Amino acid sequence: MNKELIKIAKKVSQNAHAPYSNFKVGAALITKSGKIFSGCNVENASYGLTMCAERVAIFKAVSEGFKEFIEMVIYVDSDTLFSPCGACRQVIAEFSSDIKITIFSNKEQIETTIKELLPLAFKL
Repeated sequence: MNKELIKIAKKVSQNAHAPYSNFKVGAALITKSGKIFSGCNVENASYGLTMCAERVAIFKAVSEGFKEFIEMVIYVDSDTLFSPCGACRQVIAEFSSDIKITIFSNKEQIETTIKELLPLAFKL
C-alpha cells in the first residue's frame, strides 16, 4: 500500500463537489513511470453528468499522455466502505488488467485488483 497515494486521495476528497450525495471521494493514481494523478468526484443536478473521482484521475493522466497505471487508491469520507461503480471499473480495466486498488474509508480498508472487482470486463 502506497502511503503517499493514501494521503493524496484523502486530501483531494476535500475538493469534491458533492452537494447531493454528501459523499466526498478522492482518488490517487500512480503511473508506471511514477507520476501521480488525483481526482475527486464532481456531482451535477443532472445525475448522469456526475463524474467519479476514479475517472477524473484517469482522464487527467490520459490527457497528459500517461496510459500505464500500477496502483490506484480510493478514499471516501465515510465510515462505510464503497467500491468503485461499474463505469469506473470498466474505465480502470481499459488501461490495466492487473492494477492494484486500495479502497478505504474512515473505518475500513481493503486491497484488491481490478480483475477481482470486474472479472469479465468488456473488451473489443
